[in-house]
Amino acid sequence: MQDQFSRTQLLLGREGMARLRAARVAVFGVGGVGGYTVEALARSGVGALDLIDDDRVCLTNLNRQIIATRRTIGAYKVDAARDRVLEIDPDCAVRVYKTFYTPETADQFDFTQYDYVVDAIDTVTGKVALVLQAQAAGTPIISSMGAGNKMDPTRLEVADIYKTSVCPLARVMRRELKKRGVKHLKVVYSKEPAMTPLEDDDISCRTNCICPEGTERNCTVRRAVPGSNAFVPPAAGLIIAAEIVKDLTGVRGNP
Repeated sequence: MQDQFSRTQLLLGREGMARLRAARVAVFGVGGVGGYTVEALARSGVGALDLIDDDRVCLTNLNRQIIATRRTIGAYKVDAARDRVLEIDPDCAVRVYKTFYTPETADQFDFTQYDYVVDAIDTVTGKVALVLQAQAAGTPIISSMGAGNKMDPTRLEVADIYKTSVCPLARVMRRELKKRGVKHLKVVYSKEPAMTPLEDDDISCRTNCICPEGTERNCTVRRAVPGSNAFVPPAAGLIIAAEIVKDLTGVRGNP
């Protein structure tokens, strides 16, 4: 009998679909990258998703975040993402955590319950903590490197962190992970040199912050506000989802 996943099953087979249905994936960061990862995993038939993010949808998110619409402005991103997932697949078990992941909040999460972890957060300390926690639990993890200030989605690649180049965030992560004895980490990164955002006081988040009321960490406290677009962060998120589906099912396509 046909269902909403029939076209996917033609590629993955019954066993592959069963593996996805039995899987629980945690997505840390439900923004420009993570939001598209969540969307693709839900549409692929992943049976359980944990969504972790303390941010709210802002008007400035509409240019790139799939959960961002005029209707969702001001809502918690995890709530907006959960609602989208359940409209796609009402049987998906979704848990939301309105939490900013840091080493101090890491003990809220038991990584042994996850089949895969997605790191789509922005802070180096948080990213390193995620990798270490996943490694300790023996849980596969994939990390997104810098997707801001880029214009060419075709420059995105999947690689081990120690084989990356150009990306400044990847460079910092290589150094920090090497210090901690981490041997491998699958990442999505871009070899495209980052652009320098234009200076425009009329639209500066520093002087014209429009973060929704109740936002814990608005743009005025960020070290830098990167430029972004509707195609590089989403492409990174979809690549991450593809890697997870291929790893969980063992189906990788023709060489």
